[in-house]
Parts: sequence; structure tokens; C-alpha cells
Amino acid sequence: MSNFKAIVLNKTGDQFTREVKSIDKNFLIHGDVLVKVDYSDFNYKDGMILKNGGSLVKDYPHIPGIDFAGTVEESKSEKFKSGDKVILTGWRVGEIYYGGYSQYAKVDANFLVKAPKDISTKHAMAIGTAGFTALLCSFAVQARETILLGEKVNDVLVTGATGGVGSVAVMILSKMGYKVHALTGKKDKTDFLKKLGASVVLDRSELESEIRPLDKGIWDCVVDTVGGKILAKALTHTKPNGIVAACGLTNSFKLETTVMPFIIRGVKLWGINSVDTTMKRREFVWSQAASLIDMKKLDEITEVWSMEKLISSYDKILKGEVAGRVVIDVNQ
Repeated sequence: MSNFKAIVLNKTGDQFTREVKSIDKNFLIHGDVLVKVDYSDFNYKDGMILKNGGSLVKDYPHIPGIDFAGTVEESKSEKFKSGDKVILTGWRVGEIYYGGYSQYAKVDANFLVKAPKDISTKHAMAIGTAGFTALLCSFAVQARETILLGEKVNDVLVTGATGGVGSVAVMILSKMGYKVHALTGKKDKTDFLKKLGASVVLDRSELESEIRPLDKGIWDCVVDTVGGKILAKALTHTKPNGIVAACGLTNSFKLETTVMPFIIRGVKLWGINSVDTTMKRREFVWSQAASLIDMKKLDEITEVWSMEKLISSYDKILKGEVAGRVVIDVNQ
């Protein structure tokens, strides 16, 4: 391996730069497994980091990219050997460790999952952190029927439904047999959401009205990707013993609510953190991905960008202008 391409971030005082540069193996200072990266992807957190570090990156120069998938080239760990197909999401890679916007990545073996044989590295990144989070949220919804032995789930609300997590959640929940109510502020995306499996498409304004301590129970469960007032409103409309899986804060990190939904209706607010998910759970979730996500539909909502295009277009995700998923071909 000689020189290879990577996106490198630098910060000097108030001056922040992002560029595709040629670097060599000595640049990669972390980990014990060297991976030849096939693909990375583009998540909201990546957009924050590419803008200005997002208060997540502490040391520069830095290679961003919180996810990647590829093939092991060198390994000092017994867990992996050359030729193994692997997936990485989370573990603060792309934040405090060098990430996946690079043709090569070197990481701790404990961060890697062997890719299931029925998922290509490209599809693994079309799923990525967003899809992995959507799977975790969907299993939380399903837990009402399984772990909690509650009544059958029928109606599920997904907020921020055109985003990376939301769009994949719509697909998964409809595959699980639930009636999905997709909430979006994008009135032109009704057909897009219906194709993914949404039964009902709602305008975001319907959950932006006055918040009462309790309102009419509409949904058995909720997958919330936005936080703020929309999450607070959704809680008041959740039926008794419902589960609300919360995984995002694009609307706001604040939550102004009361204890009423929790103590009168027994609603459960289930926080979803995909970054530190245990390896045992990661392996289980990835083993289920191919049976719960329609890869043809996933292809239809996935764009492929080069690293150069990512640098020129990263702000689109922060403006809410990205629907579905974006895969980064680091070798393009």
C-alpha cells in the first residue's frame, strides 16, 4: 500500500478546512486491524463534523466518517484475518478515532463486526448507522409484544420519516406488519414514503400544535428521530403501554413534557444509542437486517457520492435536503 485518498479536516484558530488529500499508512495511528474500505455513508452526525467538527472532534488533523465497510488487509488480532468482510458503525470512530472517509482505515478489532454473507459492503453502508439505529428502534417497538407481553402493536408513528433513520424505519416496521404513520415536513415526499411502506403520511404541522398533558391516544408506538416539541406531542398521543423509541434531536434536544403519559398510560420512553451498542447485540441486529430490509427498495432510496461531492454537498443533510440514504464510494 502506497499513498491513498482520504478526507482530512484541519482546524487552526477559527480557520476550519476540509479537503481530499493523499496520505500514507503512517497517518493511521489507531487500532490493530487495517481495512481496505469499499464504502462509507453519510449521516447527520457526519454533516455536523464536516461543517466545523461539531464539538465532537478534539484533535486535528482528523479523518471523519462514522461508518465504513470493507475487507481486512492486515490484522494483529485473532478475531480477524486478511480477506474478512467487516462493518463498522459507532464507537466514536470518525470523532475521536480516524474514520471511514478514507480508502484505508485502521481501528480496534473490538469495533468491527463480520459482515453477514447475505449483505454486500455497499448495502451495509446503505444501512449504516441510520439503518442500524432504525433496526434498534423497530426492535424496541416489537418489544411491546415480546419482552413486555403487551397487546399487539398496530399503529406506529415515525417522525422525520424521509431522513436516513426514518426512511429505513418505515421500511422495517411495515415489513414487520405494522401500519406506519409517516410524519414529514416535506409535502412532495408522500409517494416516496408510500413506496417505502407507509400507510398514512402526515404533515409535521399536525404535531406542532399546543401540547396538553394527555391527548387522544392514536399510536401504539412511536419511533422519534427529531426530539423537541414533536416528541413531547407524540408522547401525549401514545396509547396505554405504548413504547416511544427516541433516537434523534434534529428538532431540539430539549423535552418539555409531564409525567402524565408515563404514570397514567404507562408509556415507556426508550432511548436508543447506537454508538455504544454491545457487540453481542450488534451481531444479532446485523444478522436480522437482510430479512427486515428490502434491498431493492433500499437501492431506490440510496444515492452514491464521491468524497469530492461530499465535501461540496455536506450541508444538504443539515438543511434537511437529503431524503433516504447516501453511500460514499471512497474509491470513486
